[in-house]
Amino acid sequence: MADQQEKSDRIVVGVDGSDASKQALRWAARQAELTKGVVEAVAAWNIPHLYGARAWLPPSSTEEAALKDRAHKELSDAVEETLGATPPVEVRTEVRYGTAAGVLIDASRDAAVLVVGSRGLGGFSGLLLGSVAQHCVQHAACPVLVVRDAGQ
Repeated sequence: MADQQEKSDRIVVGVDGSDASKQALRWAARQAELTKGVVEAVAAWNIPHLYGARAWLPPSSTEEAALKDRAHKELSDAVEETLGATPPVEVRTEVRYGTAAGVLIDASRDAAVLVVGSRGLGGFSGLLLGSVAQHCVQHAACPVLVVRDAGQ
């Protein structure tokens, strides 16, 4: 029964610092207030594609840790900027290694809903639905809500 309660109350939201992801985070927090749920703000980090391209070397463990730490800080900053220092609901933050779509689809397992912004930090400005949101809509293990940025 506890597992079922956890599943029905967990709202996963992808946060990359974009305006659309912050709107998605606001929506998730409001929904969590209504359902007495928990918001799980998730961000992905990855090694840049051209990292070490000249030497064809992977980053050192120190450099890898710095990339992960940067992702943690950016996620924490985005949550605080969006919901304040003391959010009205429980917000868990998690940074995972991988592509944004892959990380969010994995996090969608046992979630009540996955919330994503319609467009994040990458892509073409003319697209109505970003590639990460599109991939999540097609492959997530739970319902997906795509929140459009008010400026779009």
